[in-house]
Amino acid sequence: MPASRRLRVVVAGSGWHFLSGISYYTCRLSNALQERFDVSAILMRRLLPERLYPGRDRVGQQLSDLRYDESVPVFDGVDWWGLPSLARAVAFLREQRPDVLVLQWWTGAVLHSYLVLAMAARRLGIRVVIEFHEVQDTAELRHRWAARYVRGAIRPLLTRTSGVVVHSAFDREALASAYDLGGVPAEIALHGPFDHHVVFDDRPTRPDGVVRLLYFGTIRPYKGLEDLIEAFAAVGPGYQLTVVGETWEGWTLPADLIAASPARDRITFVNRYVPDAEVNEYFAAADAVVLPYRRSSASGPLHIAMSHGLPVVVTSVGGLVEAAGPYPGTVFVPPGDPAELAAGIGHAAGLIGRRHADPSSWDRTTDAYARLFDRIGIGQDNATSSNQTVPLLSPDLR
Repeated sequence: MPASRRLRVVVAGSGWHFLSGISYYTCRLSNALQERFDVSAILMRRLLPERLYPGRDRVGQQLSDLRYDESVPVFDGVDWWGLPSLARAVAFLREQRPDVLVLQWWTGAVLHSYLVLAMAARRLGIRVVIEFHEVQDTAELRHRWAARYVRGAIRPLLTRTSGVVVHSAFDREALASAYDLGGVPAEIALHGPFDHHVVFDDRPTRPDGVVRLLYFGTIRPYKGLEDLIEAFAAVGPGYQLTVVGETWEGWTLPADLIAASPARDRITFVNRYVPDAEVNEYFAAADAVVLPYRRSSASGPLHIAMSHGLPVVVTSVGGLVEAAGPYPGTVFVPPGDPAELAAGIGHAAGLIGRRHADPSSWDRTTDAYARLFDRIGIGQDNATSSNQTVPLLSPDLR
């Protein structure tokens, strides 16, 4: 590769039609990589039949204000039934002729589309990298047929993979326990900040002395919201709680507990997916954020909270320990323990009133990608051709 040419990267991930945290991440990553590489994006538009999607009532609504940089060409997008959108995506890939295709992995719903893109990429001499946000979605794991489909059909995708990216050492170990990575390079790219929601105004003074807590994010079995509702009843009248989130997987237990809580008059329940303008308002109005997850690899709400400089009470599970550990506003608590959660909320109350510095950085994420590209032979300094032979993943599904 001539020294004067920047590396070309295509990022494939969630689009705006089925909006989720991965939609925001795909956009932020693409814009961040564009600072160093020539980037274009392929978006997964319609992930699956709408009737199967937990957020079916909002599909296609314009809820996000985030946009791709004008210098990033975007193909929007690929539909789950394939034709003609997938053929057009392959044509877009051929037109962009990148050195590497980066696939954002978060759900088995995109597996068949990713396999077609990976096969086309390999035929064109393009490396394939997968960024794993988790090994498999928790809701999919609950359905035996979905779990079996992913574990079987992911093999041909992995055999075409030149490298992988994860968010934490925890995720790297989880991935290795599911698939034998062999000698394929893996890099840890810590999640960048979600500061697109931040309005840097001074926080209002609280003359009433009330501490305003915020739970934000989808309501799912692994999110542990029921633990927070129980803990909140024990913290006393000096606290208010706002719960903002859309119910997924039919998980109505938290809603039932809110309705029956002795502290119901101090709980505001916004049971829907809110647009970006409202996201800003809820975080700006909060004194502290509480994320009582039972398990997690990464958390968009955590990074929104850190970008706002808010104290965060978060459970010490999965990749959250590495994501939140360096943040000075973090209060860690064990999962599934409402009493410890209540104590952590009390500790966090002592951290309010000042903005805590967010240590996350998209430059750090881009550095991790640059290291991986060097390791698979396509870095700016050592690449000479987009058709080099590199080691591929040999999946050993355990």
